[in-house]
Amino acid sequence: MEREIYLDNSATTRVFPEVAELMNRIYLEEYGNPSSMHHKGVEAERELRLAGETLAGILKCTPKNLIYTSCGTESDNLAIIGAARAASRRGKHLVTTVIEHPAVLETMKYLEGEGWEITRLPVDGNGLLDPEDVRRAVRPDTVLVSVMHTNNEIGAREPIAEIGAAIKEKNPETLFHVDAVQAFGKARIIPSECRIDLLAASGHKIHAAKGTGLLYVAPGVRIRNIIYGGGQQGGMRSGTENVAGIAGMALAAGILYGKLDEDLDKLYTMRESFTARVSRIPDVHVNGLPGRGSAPQVISLSVRGVRAEVLLHALEDRKIYVSAGSACASNHPHVSETLRAIGCPAEDLDSTIRVSTSVMNTQEDMDCAAQALEEIVPMLRRYSRQ
Repeated sequence: MEREIYLDNSATTRVFPEVAELMNRIYLEEYGNPSSMHHKGVEAERELRLAGETLAGILKCTPKNLIYTSCGTESDNLAIIGAARAASRRGKHLVTTVIEHPAVLETMKYLEGEGWEITRLPVDGNGLLDPEDVRRAVRPDTVLVSVMHTNNEIGAREPIAEIGAAIKEKNPETLFHVDAVQAFGKARIIPSECRIDLLAASGHKIHAAKGTGLLYVAPGVRIRNIIYGGGQQGGMRSGTENVAGIAGMALAAGILYGKLDEDLDKLYTMRESFTARVSRIPDVHVNGLPGRGSAPQVISLSVRGVRAEVLLHALEDRKIYVSAGSACASNHPHVSETLRAIGCPAEDLDSTIRVSTSVMNTQEDMDCAAQALEEIVPMLRRYSRQ
């Protein structure tokens, strides 16, 4: 029986065994409502406090700066809509890029329908945004700029610190929101050093459970809540906290950041060996910057002459799991706006797959995947020409 090789970690990750064990203990033993005053509630509240200390330590902030959500999408929605509504008297202009995740793009579209003006900035052929373009776009009435840290399709890492500086130099009142869903756990991010006011992250991208996320809110930043109810988390996100999920997310983050440099070296080594090998296949192109210019875990491959969905299922037959573009938007194939934005040739738009790794992958996984592509691609091309 062939072993499974899971290379769709940017869609979701396998939960760390330690995280599953912790969550199971909380589900079965410390299952109280953290708002309850009795002992079981105090137990649950302690888990939240410990998780907050861990996550705040990673982001170099205080636990009060963190709002726990159900996912990165909710965090992005709360940040953008919440900031826009809180500052609508000051202006109704927002800035973002053309390659954002749908969690940002669709939220911007919603606000546009509410009368907000949206400026969508282009990127270069490697998916990078020019901080000077941001500076020029920011106006006196610009309430917020939203830029993702790491692109979920091609792994482009934006110059976040330079962008933050450009925003604040042009208009100190403009808030800077960063979707760090693909970066958290794979990069050191200190929001205060990068002038980030709002930062979104997700648990299921870092070997924690689905249904967990967080939003960092810098001191003094005002946003309005978009969920109403019992007033939990200072009224910013009503609803009984997902204690087990939050604790698991904090444990997973602590594991990753405890050995981040070692893991990054491993991920980059696997990336470089894999891309060097598959690049030798005729008419296979790796999108984005080579080497350490891109994120270590995201590899975008355009395989000319082979439809992405066909290649995905051919690999699946060998128990190798990849994605046709981004799996976050939907499970229905669609033309990638990110690939369009970087100038990907028209014939490659429907022929691009994403290989995304994690610390659970091995060099053997990458060698097997590369060998499979070497064997499968020529065969599929022969069939497509018949």
